[in-house]
Amino acid sequence: MNRLDTRFEDADESAGLLLWQVTNRWQAEQRAVLKPYGLTHVQFVLLASLTWLSGEGPADRPVNQRALADHAATDPMMTSQVLRVLEERGWVTREPHPDDRRAFALQVTHDGVALVQRANAAVEQCDVDFFAALGSRGPAFRRGLRTLRDAHA
Repeated sequence: MNRLDTRFEDADESAGLLLWQVTNRWQAEQRAVLKPYGLTHVQFVLLASLTWLSGEGPADRPVNQRALADHAATDPMMTSQVLRVLEERGWVTREPHPDDRRAFALQVTHDGVALVQRANAAVEQCDVDFFAALGSRGPAFRRGLRTLRDAHA
């Protein structure tokens, strides 16, 4: 008999498999909701994160690619590639950083802000609908996700 050598009696006991399955279903719903905006999920995350970070710090301290990748927990090379696409579409500008000539100072354009605001409303409603099944356990679920994120940063 070909049986997987595992500690689990049932596949539903595997937190990793469950996370994989839920993540794939959530991402499919996110892709569907973002399609009308012409954004992939990673493009949305980087555009929304840049918009968020741009509103957080002093106006004279521009956001660089490293800070954006760290905030979004994305690979720096992939972040750079996606930023090029966002720049080509007129949603982001990349200028030489005033304090670090090796880095770019990133800004969301007016069109980029307008787009991400519309898309964000749709994404947040998608999240509300997707996670509604958790009911009152939603806050504890988010705390658990933050614990995992922070433990593996």
